[in-house]
Amino acid sequence: MVADEPFSVDLNKPLVFQVGHLGEAYEEWVHQPIVGKDSPRFFANGFMEFLTRTKWWVIPLVWLPVVCWSVSKSVKMGLSPYLAGLIVFLGIITWTLLEYFLHRYLFHIKTKSYWGNTFHYLIHGCHHKHPMDGLRLVFPPAGAALVSLALWNLIDVLTKPFITPALYGGILLGYVMYDVTHYYTHHGKPSKGIILRLKRFHMNHHFRIRDKGFGISSSLWDIVFGTLPPAKAAKA
Repeated sequence: MVADEPFSVDLNKPLVFQVGHLGEAYEEWVHQPIVGKDSPRFFANGFMEFLTRTKWWVIPLVWLPVVCWSVSKSVKMGLSPYLAGLIVFLGIITWTLLEYFLHRYLFHIKTKSYWGNTFHYLIHGCHHKHPMDGLRLVFPPAGAALVSLALWNLIDVLTKPFITPALYGGILLGYVMYDVTHYYTHHGKPSKGIILRLKRFHMNHHFRIRDKGFGISSSLWDIVFGTLPPAKAAKA
């Protein structure tokens, strides 16, 4: 009796609905990066494919006006500019914590079922498989809009009405900073300073120590929770 041969992904065909068939082999496969700037096809459907590709500059173009509107709304509701600034700063710090926990506990969840693998590949696995795909380094606005709506409603339940817009704007600004920083750590060429250090940490996360370095825009929570990777393990 001949044993079934393990499933093999055909990189020349749309990938999303293939990866689920890898089963337990998915974890190893997805962490064997293909280092190239090509953008693989995800879906056979053209519209679905379009929704998965986003240029980095779309993020500030779409979301910074929303940030400005949100903060100004709190000010118009009676919040002083000084307090609005403090709340925006609190929102940015809140985002860095969300960023850390989402990356560590959701984006790096281990899966082996068909739909688990498929879901993971869509939200993060694709980035580890094709880390230099410049069209899939930032979160597509269509998906981000759904998440941001849920975020607004949650903040609205937890805070006073005049605080909600400013805190939402701060978290959203933190997200924008995260996405553009993430893009730059992959495609920018910093020569010194904090950005160079962040780039080295992130490249280590991709190519050497994937269970460390979960902060992208800040290393604060990696330091707090003991997951800071060594900065010299990989060259930027």
